[in-house]
Amino acid sequence: MNFGPKTLLRTLTTAAVVAMTSIPCSADIVDQKARTAPDWLREGVVYEVFPRAFSAKGDFNGITAKLDELKDIGVTILWIMPIQPIGEKLRKGTLGSPYAIRDYYGINPEFGTADDLKRLVSEAHKRQIKVILDIVANHTAWDSVMIQTPEFYKQKDGKIIPPVPEWTDVAGLNYENPGLRKYMIEMLKSWVNPAGFNLDGFRCDVAHMVPVDFWEQARVELDKVKPDIMMLAEASKPELLLKAFDIDYSWPFHGTLNNVLLNGAPATELRRSWEESRRQFPQGSLHLRISDNHDEARAVARFGIKGALAASAMMFCLDGVPLLYNGMEAGDATESGDPALFEKMPVFWHSKERPPLREIYRNLSAMRRDHPAFRNDRVIWLKNSDEANLVTFMRLDDKEEFVVAVNLSNRPIVGWVEVMHDQEFKHLKISGMPDSVPGAFPLFRLNGFEWRIYHRTVGK
Repeated sequence: MNFGPKTLLRTLTTAAVVAMTSIPCSADIVDQKARTAPDWLREGVVYEVFPRAFSAKGDFNGITAKLDELKDIGVTILWIMPIQPIGEKLRKGTLGSPYAIRDYYGINPEFGTADDLKRLVSEAHKRQIKVILDIVANHTAWDSVMIQTPEFYKQKDGKIIPPVPEWTDVAGLNYENPGLRKYMIEMLKSWVNPAGFNLDGFRCDVAHMVPVDFWEQARVELDKVKPDIMMLAEASKPELLLKAFDIDYSWPFHGTLNNVLLNGAPATELRRSWEESRRQFPQGSLHLRISDNHDEARAVARFGIKGALAASAMMFCLDGVPLLYNGMEAGDATESGDPALFEKMPVFWHSKERPPLREIYRNLSAMRRDHPAFRNDRVIWLKNSDEANLVTFMRLDDKEEFVVAVNLSNRPIVGWVEVMHDQEFKHLKISGMPDSVPGAFPLFRLNGFEWRIYHRTVGK
């Protein structure tokens, strides 16, 4: 997008973000069931890649070259940020935002050719990695090939306008025009067509700013072309998950995480945010769990390396689907958001004095893969001895139970968690993380931002 790219989200306080994105939901929506997501999504690990920043050359081939490394850490879904040509008129920065698209059907020549993209998708599929494309349906660049059809755009006093005043490098699209709807649906179909690029779905930028009925209309048509796709809404709007989207962003929870780690809010706010979403969304709703993304400063910069890892580990252990943003596995602290969206700022892959992050993420991904309890929506929040700083919850199914304890303060905590069958739980070793004291549970000692997972087999 344009201002990082969520101007409103980035300029408001964390509290305001939570209030803005946590949209009240009517009782009839809560009583309905969410659209059933594909198993491969529910069981997946999403990796967001910014082609410009991911490799030295910043192209498709640079991504293809690292597919084995991504598979090694457990990535199953590759989300590629927008790949189309970037507008030049009113562009921001030297290179412009990838969210200011000039031609929805085109490919930015800086990234390579159509054949390079097809090879990337094909090679990913050989490794059982799905590939989704970031689609920007709310607006285009001012020099878009569509601008010669002004009725496709929002207007005021006869002039095309941006969707938000601060997003000066883009023009807002008008979904009251049926011709625009047809154009956009045909475009979306072209990217997932198995005879073409054979992509596996879309991450839809600011999906809440596009009418829900358009997304529902588009989903019906897309399912005819390729039924087993995924649709990710960059939004927190309950009705989007009824018919159109399989998963959305857990923006309210992410805003609360920032509030806890940056502003000193009590850790109990995370449980409150999680429970509030349960009360607002359709039954079985699936959320993308994020601690780092391209819209703001890297988590390492916001939380410190230990805090960033603790936050990310919690995303892997909660219900939903975890997200890794390119470079997290290296502890990259290169600037993100503004100005990184508009300039060439490659990931720094060899950061010093980092924990063995790649090894840790490999183990967390394997944990999710090997233990179905982490892939369902059953979360039980557990009482502990220091609820202002310590988060404790259980993940479970009919065969196993796991207790997750995360210290969200920078100080050591000696404490306890209240759980049945406490003597049966054993520390689950995550390679790269410290061992625990044998036999201590439900008592434990966690250093600043340390986290631990305990396991028991039900019935034994």
